Amino acid sequence: MKKKLKIAGISLLILITLLIASPFIFQSQIKDMVRNYINENVNAKVAFDDVNLSFISSFPQANVTLDNLVITNFKPFANDTLAKVKVLSLDMSIKELFKNAEEDPIIVNSINIDDALVNLKTNAEGQVNWDIAKASSNTTTTTETSSKGFAFDIENYSLNNSAFNYLDESTNTIFKISNLNHSGNGTFSGDVSELDTKTEANVTFSFDGTEYLSNNSIKLDALLDLDLTNSKYTFKDNKALINDLPLEFKGFVQLIEGGQNIDISFENPGSTFKDFLAVIPKTYAKNLDNVDTSGNFKINGIVKGQATETTIPTLDINILSNNASFKFADLPKRVENISINAQIKNESGNVDDTYVNLNTLDFKIDQDQFKSSATIKNLTKNMLVDAHLDGVLNLGNLNQAYPIELENELKGILKAKLNTSFDMNAIETNAYERIKNNGSIELSDFVFSSADIVNPININQASVNFNPGTITLDKFIASTGTTDLNATGTVNNLLGFLLSDQKLKGDFNLQSNTFKISDFMVEGGSDAPVNQSAEPATALKIPAFLDCSITADAKTVYYDNLILKDVKGNLKIADEKAQLNNVSSSLFNGNLTLEGLVDTKTEQPTFNMNVGAKNFDITQSFNDLNLLQAIAPITKALQGKLNSTINLSGKLGQDFTPLLNSISGDAFAELLTTQIQPKNEQLFSLLENKLSFLDFSKLNLQDLKTKLSFDNGQVTVKPFDINYKDIKMTIDGSHTFNNTMDYKIIFDVPAKYLGSDVNSLISKIDDNSVNNITIPVTANITGNTTQPQVQTDLTSGVKTLTSQLIEIEKQKLINKGKGKLTDVVGNILGGNQSQNSDSTTTQSNGGVKDVIGGLLNNGNTATPKDTTSNTNTEAPKDQVKDAIKGLFGKKKTKD
Repeated sequence: MKKKLKIAGISLLILITLLIASPFIFQSQIKDMVRNYINENVNAKVAFDDVNLSFISSFPQANVTLDNLVITNFKPFANDTLAKVKVLSLDMSIKELFKNAEEDPIIVNSINIDDALVNLKTNAEGQVNWDIAKASSNTTTTTETSSKGFAFDIENYSLNNSAFNYLDESTNTIFKISNLNHSGNGTFSGDVSELDTKTEANVTFSFDGTEYLSNNSIKLDALLDLDLTNSKYTFKDNKALINDLPLEFKGFVQLIEGGQNIDISFENPGSTFKDFLAVIPKTYAKNLDNVDTSGNFKINGIVKGQATETTIPTLDINILSNNASFKFADLPKRVENISINAQIKNESGNVDDTYVNLNTLDFKIDQDQFKSSATIKNLTKNMLVDAHLDGVLNLGNLNQAYPIELENELKGILKAKLNTSFDMNAIETNAYERIKNNGSIELSDFVFSSADIVNPININQASVNFNPGTITLDKFIASTGTTDLNATGTVNNLLGFLLSDQKLKGDFNLQSNTFKISDFMVEGGSDAPVNQSAEPATALKIPAFLDCSITADAKTVYYDNLILKDVKGNLKIADEKAQLNNVSSSLFNGNLTLEGLVDTKTEQPTFNMNVGAKNFDITQSFNDLNLLQAIAPITKALQGKLNSTINLSGKLGQDFTPLLNSISGDAFAELLTTQIQPKNEQLFSLLENKLSFLDFSKLNLQDLKTKLSFDNGQVTVKPFDINYKDIKMTIDGSHTFNNTMDYKIIFDVPAKYLGSDVNSLISKIDDNSVNNITIPVTANITGNTTQPQVQTDLTSGVKTLTSQLIEIEKQKLINKGKGKLTDVVGNILGGNQSQNSDSTTTQSNGGVKDVIGGLLNNGNTATPKDTTSNTNTEAPKDQVKDAIKGLFGKKKTKD
């Protein structure tokens, strides 16, 4: 006995040793086999951390585990992750490890997957990312390949804490499964086997932007018969739970060539109306334990036929409820008289023949009864809709009867009586002749608030009439904040706007007694400071869905700090832009006109505008308009009227006022009956101190016209003239919107204004031409508008004038000398021919002496003393020559 025990102990020890040591022996072989299997069968990048082999954890079977398996796509989905698996565990018989993997596949009996994420994708071109299996080159290769690696004879499997995502870009379809836990086990060795499965998951499904399932909870316990020979899978005992709606189903799915043959029927085992509420996602249904219901609810259906590339199974799904009601315990209102009769049908197997009949959908809240019905056909192509609405609905009762958490206030009475018939192609192509509408919708005492608007919108009355081909807005009386609105008009494509994401098109007439721009801005928008250089965080946007023309007539419009009266004009809104045409208003006791474009499609709004101002009060306009202050800051010292045309473009801030540093353009201004108040402007005082002859209070600027341009924050004024008394002033230069100035004024100043010294000098000159003398005096203006600096060159001007006056006196004296000399020369050359030569000579000699003497002695005509010196008699001849040279400016050559 001892010997037997010893042998048994040794054998057990050897077995345990082999179980521990064998993984190290086979692990490398298994790892190479896994890598080779992947490389030969998968057209993708596959990586894993390690392959572990164990005989202990799954004894008496072997366990192979892959850690952190990642599959990454090649082009056209390069670097996209197809799948990630934290742990992939395979169980197989130990004897499978002793097979030659090159000849016979290793048979796997169990698969367990933990923390998996699978991302399936179909791109816009129809390519899929899961087609990663390598194509076989020929039949021989296929046979050989199939005999290598792994084969699967599954007895049980599990998928734990995993997720599945599917995205079809071509149809904008999204299907997500999260928190997926699925397991199955059974006997698979015979031709007919049985599989017991359990599934729990959350499902989200959206199509073309509409979410039909939102993280809905699904549970399924299914017992299936597996006819592996005929590829037929029969549901035996099955229970599903969609949210809290229980469903039982039976039937089978059989794989056939080119598709599946399906024959399944289902129904809810209960019949209370609570089952209907259970279909609604829990996010909206809340707690159904505290709801009291009456009446029945039944859903059943049959899905039967072949699912192939060209056909679908026939459908016969029915939803029925009669005289039902419900009331939540913590809400005051009951919804009653609920009737639902709907079918989803397909009788041909052609997917285009699927249709929905909503024969009845009626309910009542308090005294308000609402009835509706509809038929929807041709779902997959040009969908045909025929619908009828008739009833009254108090919108304020919705969250009083059903636990809807509305983010914004909703009130109002909706009355509808409408028949409509159309096809979607007619909606999309605006084929109005195929859109048949008849009826009306009225809305009263409607209140709507949103985070996107400052004040709630109150619609006192609204009435829309539907006629074949036309929809008219007969009445729209509303208010928001202090703004009142009264509109009528025509809507071209209301159904396209509601059903097909089209733009709302129409022509409207809008009237308002008070229209305040800030009532339509996001909170804080109108009061937020405007950053002159940075883009605003939030700006008012023109809605992208609007494509309409509005003819407006507003008695008073409040825009920023401006009050505009009698605003009229046309507004064309399209593509997030507003085109202003023939807009006119009374402003600053004058008239304002606007033509231009406002564009909010870009991240920061822009504008391009022609502005006309007629008879503007200068004081009011330049005090209230920052733009005018920036363009002509000096004008705040003016009083009177102004005509102007301004062409400008640039960017708009959060409050829709121009960002000054962004604008460019030009302007023409004409001043009417304008006076200067120098005390209001430091610059005028400085000029008057520098130039004593100026008194700006007496300056007349009537009919003054000037042009200027502005760009990159700088205003350039083209030269223009002003007359002050008999002084001409020429002004030009530039300034920036930061108020720095660089201007020049040239004064054409008459001599009489240049001081007592100059006037004294003028009085000594007996010549009228002196009164016409002017000199230019330049004043250079720099600094800024609050601290201007003025420099003049008056001293040099006076010096120049003095030189001119001296020159005039000199020329006057010289001209006198020329006259006397002319007489002398005439006498000399003409002579007295009647006298004898002696007497002529004597008289001539005496006359020359007298003239020369007078000239040389400053008009002293006394006869010089006689002298007998010959040298004295020659001296006058030389002096005459010199005098002639000086008077006539001629150079004589000495004999």
